[in-house]
Amino acid sequence: MSREFCLRLNNLTFLKKNMSKQSMIIIVMGVSGSGKTTIGKLLADSLEWEFSDADAFHSPENVEKMQRGIPLSEADRMPWLQDLQTAIKHWLEENQNVVLACSALKNSYRQFLLLDSVRIKLVYLKGSYELIQMRLQERRNHYMSEKLLNSQFYTLEEPLDTISMDVAQPPQVIVQNIRTALGI
Repeated sequence: MSREFCLRLNNLTFLKKNMSKQSMIIIVMGVSGSGKTTIGKLLADSLEWEFSDADAFHSPENVEKMQRGIPLSEADRMPWLQDLQTAIKHWLEENQNVVLACSALKNSYRQFLLLDSVRIKLVYLKGSYELIQMRLQERRNHYMSEKLLNSQFYTLEEPLDTISMDVAQPPQVIVQNIRTALGI
């Protein structure tokens, strides 16, 4: 082998090792009842990654509003989004692999959270109003009221350039399709 070929081979090996050390954050987004937490947990478990739910970042006041069926205002959401952005910055700095379940209904929210287009990937769980309404009616012990579904769909700005999954599929199929789409 030529010296030049050996140097190129060593460089490729070095790059491959360093690329494999780069972490990834997958944001699983969609309206309430689309399966963000279920799919997010299954995906994180299958990858042996951390799982975090953006619902845990809401203030007690926001949770109380949603329990009463009152949609959150932009002023209510901003501290929540700032806390999420801080967590994402920390995960990136610490090189952590994380699956984050987060509604991220508006494009402006997603842009606020997508701090690194290479290391943060967005997965959109898409479903019909009727299917998601049925799921919310069957849901127990969750503060997000079925009454808010209209406002969720009204607020939703569907992402165009992302991985989109049909929530009518079984959860394990969705998880496998996400892994295939991301090549992981």
